[in-house]
Amino acid sequence: MTTTLRAPRLQGVLTALVTPMRDGQVDYDALTRLVDWQIDQGVDGLVAVGTTGESATLDMDEHVAVIAHVVKVARGRVPVVAGAGGNATREALELTAASEAAGADALLHVTPYYNKPTQDGLLRHFEALARATKLPIILYNVPSRTAVDLAPETVERLAPIDNIVAIKEATGSLPRATELVARVGDRMHVLSGDDATAFPLYAVGARGVISVTSNVAPAKMARMWDHAAAGQWDEARALHFQLRVLNHLLFVETNPIAVKAALALMGRCANELRPPLYPATPGLTEQLKKHLHAEGLL
Repeated sequence: MTTTLRAPRLQGVLTALVTPMRDGQVDYDALTRLVDWQIDQGVDGLVAVGTTGESATLDMDEHVAVIAHVVKVARGRVPVVAGAGGNATREALELTAASEAAGADALLHVTPYYNKPTQDGLLRHFEALARATKLPIILYNVPSRTAVDLAPETVERLAPIDNIVAIKEATGSLPRATELVARVGDRMHVLSGDDATAFPLYAVGARGVISVTSNVAPAKMARMWDHAAAGQWDEARALHFQLRVLNHLLFVETNPIAVKAALALMGRCANELRPPLYPATPGLTEQLKKHLHAEGLL
């Protein structure tokens, strides 16, 4: 049975924002500038305090404060999705309530990490979160980080829940994305969670990307989606190949190491991360500098 896709605003290019830092603290001035620039460049949404936003090393107060700041600066111009996941259901419920109170438009919920719940455990976890909020929820499957894979069969069991509206599929697998579109694409948006495969995922029916690369090249990422959505595949393909090297360089070292190095080279934030992550190696920094210069981004 064909049904209507939910939460139509949660599609296109949603930037997985970095969290700028200076002297060990969140740099809210740099975050303000970054949010305004992203929106001016044409992105369709912002994700605050996801993996790229260093959610693993922000404390609860910082986490919620960053979400609230992004909401305040965005001023409703684009939807703000709050990273609200946790490896304990209780923690995820607390972040859900705090994110809702901070004014987020939607929630990104990663599969609980480290403790490796079963598929039934994942089902119960996401059911509990959906019951606890009226906000739209985007599921987030990234087994390379969490050590647990949200199976397509489990996603299909979650699809009838009204406020589970999308999944960020970050396996980088075209067959997996194709299966998800076939199973739930009439009820949920399948979003790429892997920049290098965003374009081919669009071709099989993905409805956008939660992007690291758009921190650095938001206009190109936005245009690639716009062309694909309009059926202008030659133009979208050309942008995919223009972004190929940048997509590679930004993941040579653990994200968000490279993207913060690139943004620092561009003068958009300090090249500072929360330990145990540290700035990019000199070799990668030089490669980024040369490529950004060649692409007119410096």
